Amino acid sequence: MKNHTSPNTLPLGHRINQSVSNLVSRLVHIEAFGGVVLILAAVVALIWANSPYAHGYHDFWGQTVAFQLGDFAMSNSLHFWVNDALMTVFFLVVGMEIRREIHDGALSDFRKASLPLAAAAGGVTIPALIYMALNMDPTLSSGWAVPTATDIAFAVGVLALLGKSIPSNVRILLLAVAIIDDIVAVLIIAFFYSGGLDYSGFWYVLLGVVMVIAWQRLGIASAYAYIIPGAVLWFGVFKTGAHPTLAGVALGLMTPVYARPLLEDPLTQVEKNMHRIREQSKSPETDEMVLLESIENIREAQREMLPPVARVQMQLHPWVSFIVMPVFALANAGVSFQGIDLSSGGAQTVMLGVVLALVVGKPLGIFAACRLAVALRICQLPEGVSWSGVLLIGLLAGIGFTMSIFIGTLAFSDEALLGAAKLGVLSASLTAAIAGLSWGVFYTRRLRNN
Repeated sequence: MKNHTSPNTLPLGHRINQSVSNLVSRLVHIEAFGGVVLILAAVVALIWANSPYAHGYHDFWGQTVAFQLGDFAMSNSLHFWVNDALMTVFFLVVGMEIRREIHDGALSDFRKASLPLAAAAGGVTIPALIYMALNMDPTLSSGWAVPTATDIAFAVGVLALLGKSIPSNVRILLLAVAIIDDIVAVLIIAFFYSGGLDYSGFWYVLLGVVMVIAWQRLGIASAYAYIIPGAVLWFGVFKTGAHPTLAGVALGLMTPVYARPLLEDPLTQVEKNMHRIREQSKSPETDEMVLLESIENIREAQREMLPPVARVQMQLHPWVSFIVMPVFALANAGVSFQGIDLSSGGAQTVMLGVVLALVVGKPLGIFAACRLAVALRICQLPEGVSWSGVLLIGLLAGIGFTMSIFIGTLAFSDEALLGAAKLGVLSASLTAAIAGLSWGVFYTRRLRNN
C-alpha cells in the first residue's frame, strides 16, 4: 500500500493549488490582513457613493430581498439583511469571546477584570460626556452612544502592524477593554435603541433557547445544526422589537466552554486509530471501511480536543473578518459627501462631537480611569505594560469604525445627521489609527532601547 509521493513529483496544477491554499490559509489568520480588507471595503464604498454611479450604490443596498418558507414570508431591503441579520454572526463571535473571557480569561475574576473594567468605564463615559456637551439638543443628543464603541477587529489589526515588539499583555488588555466596550454597546442597543417590546416575540425567543439547550443535551456537536434554533431565536428577538443582533450575543453566551465527553481520551483515540491505519498499510489487502472509520474517529477526536466555544469561534473568524465585516463596511461606509450638509449647525456639532469624543475622549478616559484605579490600589498594571502602553491602548480604542457606524444607524433617522455621524466616525477612526501607529512606533523604539 506504500505510495509516498515527493511534493516535487506532484502535477504542476496540484502544486500551484496547494501553494495558493497554504497562502490563503496563512493570510486569513493574520489579524492585520483582516483590517486591510476592512479598510479596502470602506474605501470602495466611499468611492462608489461619490462616483457618477452613486445611485447604483443606494439602489443596490435598497433592493428588496424576500425569504419564504411555506406560509411564512419575510421581505426587507438588502441593507436591513446586512445590518440586522448578517451582523448577528459578528455578535455571535462577540458573545463567544465574552463567554471565554468570563470562564477563564481577563473577566474571570474581579482582580483580573478590575483594570480593563476601569479602562472601559472611562473609555465609555468621557466620550459620551464630550459628545453630549456639544450636542444638548434632543434631536442631536440621541447619538451620544456613537463614540462609546471600539472596533475590536480594526484596533487589534492596527496593533498587529506594530509587530512582535509590543508586549503580549498590551494586546490582552486592549482585547479585554474592547470586549467590555462591546458588552456595553450590546446593553446600550438593548436598552436605548430597541423599540417598544412586543411580548408575543418572547415565545419564539423561549422556543429558540429551549431548542439550543435540547440540542446540547442530545450531544449534537455540529455548528450547522444550530442554524435553525439560532434562526428561531433571531426571529423572536426581532419580533419583540429589540435589535435582532442581540440573538447572536445570547447564542454566543450559551456556547459550551467544555468539550463533549467521549468514551475515551481524544489523544488515546487518535493513537489507537493511527495504529489501525498503520496495520492496514502493512496488510496486502486493505479494508477501506476500516480506514474510513479510523479517519472519521480521528476527525471526531481532533474536533473534541477543543471546547466548542473556541472551536466555533476559530471556524467563524475568517468568515467574520473577510465577509461579514467587509460587507457591513461596504453597505454602511458609503457616505456621499454631496448628501452631507455641514452648513447646518446640527450636522457640524454631530460630526465634531463624534471626532473629539473618539480621538480625545477615548484615550483621555481610558488613561485617566486606569491612573485613578491604580492610585486607589484597586488594581495594578500587568507585567510588561507601562503607562505608555496604556496610552497606546487608549489611542487605538478610538477606532470606532464598524461598531460606531452600526450604533449611528440606530441613533439617527435623519439622513443628514446620520451622514455627518458616519463622516465623523470615519475621520476619527483614521485619525486614531494614525495616532496609534505613530505612538506605537515611538513606544516600540523605547522598548528596544531599554
